[in-house]
Amino acid sequence: MYIQLVLTGAVGVIALLMAGIFAMQVMRSETGTQGMRDVAAAIKEGAQAFIRRQYTTIAILGVVTALLLIGIFMFTGRTELAIPTAIAFLFGAAMSGIAGIIGMWTSVHANLRSAAAARTSLGKAIVVALRGGAVSGLTIVALSLLGVSIVFTLLGGDPERTPSLIVGFGFGASFIALFAQLGGGIYTKAADVGADLVGKVEAGIPEDDPRNPAVIADLVGDNVGDCAGRGADLFESTVAENIGAMILGVALYSVFGVNGVLFPLVAGSLGLIATIIGILTVTESSGNSGNPMDALNRGYYVTALLSAVFLYFAIEWLLGNIWFFYAAVIGLVLSVIFLYLTLYYTDSRYRPVRNMAKASVTGSATNIISGISVGFETTGIAAISIGVSLLAAYFCGQMSGVTNGGLYGTAVATIGMLAPVAYILAMDTFGPIVDNAGGIVEMSGQTDEVIDRIAALDSAGNTTKALTKGYAVGSAALSAFLLFNAYMSEIAILIGRPFEVVNLANLPVFVGALFGAMLIFVFASLAISAVGKTAQYIIEEVRRQFKNPGILAGTVKPDYGSCVDITTRGALKNMVAPGVVAIVFPAIVGISLKFEAMAGFLMVATIVGIMLALVLNNSGGAWDNVKKFIESGEYGGKGSETHKAAVVGDTVGDPFKDTAGPSLHVLVKLLATTTLVLSTLYI
Repeated sequence: MYIQLVLTGAVGVIALLMAGIFAMQVMRSETGTQGMRDVAAAIKEGAQAFIRRQYTTIAILGVVTALLLIGIFMFTGRTELAIPTAIAFLFGAAMSGIAGIIGMWTSVHANLRSAAAARTSLGKAIVVALRGGAVSGLTIVALSLLGVSIVFTLLGGDPERTPSLIVGFGFGASFIALFAQLGGGIYTKAADVGADLVGKVEAGIPEDDPRNPAVIADLVGDNVGDCAGRGADLFESTVAENIGAMILGVALYSVFGVNGVLFPLVAGSLGLIATIIGILTVTESSGNSGNPMDALNRGYYVTALLSAVFLYFAIEWLLGNIWFFYAAVIGLVLSVIFLYLTLYYTDSRYRPVRNMAKASVTGSATNIISGISVGFETTGIAAISIGVSLLAAYFCGQMSGVTNGGLYGTAVATIGMLAPVAYILAMDTFGPIVDNAGGIVEMSGQTDEVIDRIAALDSAGNTTKALTKGYAVGSAALSAFLLFNAYMSEIAILIGRPFEVVNLANLPVFVGALFGAMLIFVFASLAISAVGKTAQYIIEEVRRQFKNPGILAGTVKPDYGSCVDITTRGALKNMVAPGVVAIVFPAIVGISLKFEAMAGFLMVATIVGIMLALVLNNSGGAWDNVKKFIESGEYGGKGSETHKAAVVGDTVGDPFKDTAGPSLHVLVKLLATTTLVLSTLYI
């Protein structure tokens, strides 16, 4: 057993223990009034029902895919890989599913306790919500590191051969993450669209009003989309990036030995320690100091700084070359750039959102035009930042003096960006926790003071959710480049000669690249269309219930359960088509056009996917905050024509930022892991 694996395992166990301690602290917190508990119980019941049905559907698809993998390897004569790859796939899928369930479980328990804590102080509510998020963040990252370590060991633990064998684990994680993000994203935004259009625009009632039949489904959606979906997404990110870096480490085995292969796992485990310390720095007193984001940012900066320090010692120990530390710092800096870039384009304090709010004065059409323009604009600085970071990291790798060290420099930069991922995930889960807390407070009739505290938390939560999406895009870009090079290395082994050039002037390669770009847009179209179809079911149901005058009068309780059930069935039905297209179509392209065309497909799909994800995420986030900015009293405030225009824009942006955009993060990595697993078919 390598000492690096022992260290990774030990830190993983410590992180799980700390997650358990944070969970106990959250569960011991007060649960508020009976009214608050009743609302929370309805949210919990709906979330659990959806997750059960969703994961049953995904499990069936997973088993079928595992059997197909066995058949593929048997058919191509690589029988020795059939069973190990299928088992690794199922193990990765199971771990990814557990990661998603943990994210959802955390949220449905912490939401009530955060709402109850807001009755005491803002700082206490922040601590409860963030430590609830930390349970998810620490557990998911620890499971990803432990999962890769276990599979690596069980498949022989050979640092020169095993990294290529554990790609099946990454494929399983990506497979589940795609369907979890798709299904959860369709559910949450269909419910949100239905609740907003009929409740706010047509009936003129406030957000989270208990008279709205879709309000519980909307609150359930925060858990199954933003928590379960994102949990599986970031689990898959850490797995895919670690495996990709390990494969590139094999190419430098003659220089670093096992250290270069296992460095990603050690770096990830040290990031967990930094995250634990960062979480502990966010205290009740710091939370009471004013803006909740100040306390959350303080914890992030502590985590990032400690991650840099720990990476320095890890690189000195395992790689012994300061240039790779510089590459790691580049990755950390890129993560900060993406956080601030997302903040600038989606926060109401800055030009883009304020210009969109002004455009809303003249109606929903100008609001939408302005939002699309902002979305396109976001790609500029983002693409330049990614490109400069990759070039700088490659340069650092070359300056190390290590032969072929440039690519490994980009791998180390990716690992550097991933170091604070557990804290980022904690902040992401913080968002839906406080969003749910706001609904609980509103529906249970709490005092204005409590509502104001939760409103401040909800505003911070919207910011953290937007920031996490930006971080996810940046990490997806680096990891996709990493996995692309891992694919090139794998093909070189299979064909027995170097494979370093992809010739786009070669017609099959050009066609493959064209198909890669096309898949991204078709997938996004199917995901957005799925939200629209499911939302129609909800809109019709809410309108039907509003025909009973007693509901709007507040004398008759709406049938919340029917909306939850309708959204569940619609989301699960409509998630299948985009998911199947994303998995089957690339395999068809690779089998028919062969490995170089598949490289072109993968290259262009990655670039287009990252750019489109930026457009969808940031335009959707901006539309959301334009609505909230106007609701704060600007341009006529709630109920004004400007507000109605902003609600329409926000409704358009909902499937952008919470369904299609986040699903594209997963898709670009799924394409890479799929091509790695099926590479033998493309020769």
